[in-house]
Amino acid sequence: MMIRRNERILDNIPIGALGIIALDGCQDMGKMVDNYLVKWRRESEHIYKDDVVFSGYERDTYLINARVPRFGSGEAKGIIGESVRGRDIYLMVDVCNYSLTYSLTGHINHMSPDDHFQNLKRVIAAIGGKARRLNVIMPFLYESRQHKRSGRESLDCALALQELVRMGVDNIITFDAHDPRVQNAIPLSGFETVKPTYQFVKGLLRSYDDLQIDSDHMMAISPDEGATGRAVYLANVLNLDMGMFYKRRDYTKIVNGRNPIVAHEFLGSSVEGKDVIILDDMISSGDSILDVARQLKQRKAKRIFAAATFGLFTNGLDKFDEAYDEGIINAILTTNLIYQTPELLKRPYYINCDMSKYIALMIDTLNHDGSISSILSPNERIQYAVDNYKNRK
Repeated sequence: MMIRRNERILDNIPIGALGIIALDGCQDMGKMVDNYLVKWRRESEHIYKDDVVFSGYERDTYLINARVPRFGSGEAKGIIGESVRGRDIYLMVDVCNYSLTYSLTGHINHMSPDDHFQNLKRVIAAIGGKARRLNVIMPFLYESRQHKRSGRESLDCALALQELVRMGVDNIITFDAHDPRVQNAIPLSGFETVKPTYQFVKGLLRSYDDLQIDSDHMMAISPDEGATGRAVYLANVLNLDMGMFYKRRDYTKIVNGRNPIVAHEFLGSSVEGKDVIILDDMISSGDSILDVARQLKQRKAKRIFAAATFGLFTNGLDKFDEAYDEGIINAILTTNLIYQTPELLKRPYYINCDMSKYIALMIDTLNHDGSISSILSPNERIQYAVDNYKNRK
């Protein structure tokens, strides 16, 4: 049974008065989430909201003033501008926002994921243990690509998670973790990895009115062995066929710290004449996803839609522009969970999937100590959206 927002039973007393700290680089998302929460709590007919234990339940904003100013040397400190004692705090951080800069002895320095993670720790340190509960919403999990050892290497993601827990963080919420098994590093703490499959389906249905969603006309494709679970899930929910590519690497060489990919090999039934959805957790340079798209076109696929939770586009958009102009790719869907450049938002092939309402729903439910299992499982919502699409007049 699908539970809609207004059907949730939120009779539990909130853990504490709600507070959101959107760190620099995540403030736009923070404002959007805050707007939803303010609106919902004003509208709610909550029978206890005037009770003393619900103090601070309805506010004009749940955003808390927090700053991380820097000294001329590039060092910084976290400052909380108001009391957070007894609050249920949600810290939002986008470690991928490279658009922010700071002065380093007169030079302009772009903020790296390391800088954002350090800022998060500074703000937690400024809270100083006075909050009732600390929850970190980190859509792109810091260092999540370094999730396992190959030879003598550091395990950065595990170290980062353990560091946050040692600092008093109770829950960590991330999206589409590169490998969810990193949570084994903190087995006694809350860790949720959320998939935005529903938002991808919704974005696609809104943008195209001629999709035929069945196994004869559409396929879900995994661009590599690591993303197979995502494609299998989408294929099962939408009753599609599924195919996958695997990367053939040259293990005799190391280029930029990894073995270079020689070719992408395809496993699966025919894609001829079918619309294809390629699913992955991130588009980094985009080379892999464009190579996969070209191979699918050679196999006579009809339209190609690439959906990835995080659009990093580390080498710019030129290659994607060319692929779109050549008809290799029809649309790219990514979320607004990380920084999006103004250039990306203007591209005719780009479909932006907004996640702010989803995050607000999770925060609202968790603040009441409610179950989010129904929110994390989007099966019914996807079926509902697809049925509406098929039955539209």
